[in-house]
Amino acid sequence: MPVDSTFSRRELLRQAAAAAAAMAFPTPLLACRGKSRLHGPGVADTDQERLLSWTGDLRTEGLTQAQLPLGPRVSRVGELAGGSPYVPFTLEAYLEHGGSPSAEPLTLSLTRFDCVTLVEACLAVSRVAATERPASWDQFGREVERMRYRDGKRLGYSSRLHYFSEWITDGGRRGLVREMGSELGAAEDSRPLRFMTEHRAKYLALQDDRVFQEIQRVERDLDGRPRHVVPTKQIPAIVDRIQTGDILAFATEIPGLDVTHSALAYRDQERVLRVCHAPLSGGVVEITRTTLPEYVAAIRRASGILVARPLPG
Repeated sequence: MPVDSTFSRRELLRQAAAAAAAMAFPTPLLACRGKSRLHGPGVADTDQERLLSWTGDLRTEGLTQAQLPLGPRVSRVGELAGGSPYVPFTLEAYLEHGGSPSAEPLTLSLTRFDCVTLVEACLAVSRVAATERPASWDQFGREVERMRYRDGKRLGYSSRLHYFSEWITDGGRRGLVREMGSELGAAEDSRPLRFMTEHRAKYLALQDDRVFQEIQRVERDLDGRPRHVVPTKQIPAIVDRIQTGDILAFATEIPGLDVTHSALAYRDQERVLRVCHAPLSGGVVEITRTTLPEYVAAIRRASGILVARPLPG
């Protein structure tokens, strides 16, 4: 059953009002080195209330026990986020308001998501919940920061892991996730990634020549590091080996690009594998009615999936 069907009408109306307030104040919630700048009435309170509520739920439900895998905890946070509005380009908003790409702020939210920030938030909340001390916004921010930036160091726009396949490999190298491609019989995709620099006009930060050159170097550094993609036709044969809470990235045939969307694997009460994600279509965090193989097969120009298993880190 989709997550959004479990929400009451009152909750949906409240979230719609919160989304409207957020759009009226488009500058995102920013946390820079432990200090937050808040924009929009009630945004900070709602975000922090969710952090305390969601971590409390995970602890009460016994999902934070050390012997348990992280995946079910991650999947549960995805459920709790159900119905939250999809808001694109929140990580770029500081640039539209005159910010410098050399000093990228840490953008955080638990009330509005795009596909990548949903994945990051679910993992970060899950890790924060496992600690013994009360959950704090600074702690949540540190967890997001070490996933979002290369080597976990926020050194400006170019240090962000823009290509999600690198998000996976960088996290894998640092013990945050385990790449599952080889275990699932994935094929190698060795096409060079050049989408950002070949579509410079689409990225405000790339109007800065220095930043453009830095992204060029990042793209060249990724040459020779093939992605491990489970082909679309092979997915039905390996669904039983994908666990709830695994990270999914949807590979594409678009030249120069690795993936077009990211999500979480979600097993419902009947153990059917579905997708928990923040989609542009539909506009809210949801669990798909379709199964994972059906979902991928319907994506135009999809070539398969990348899979990573979240680790406590």
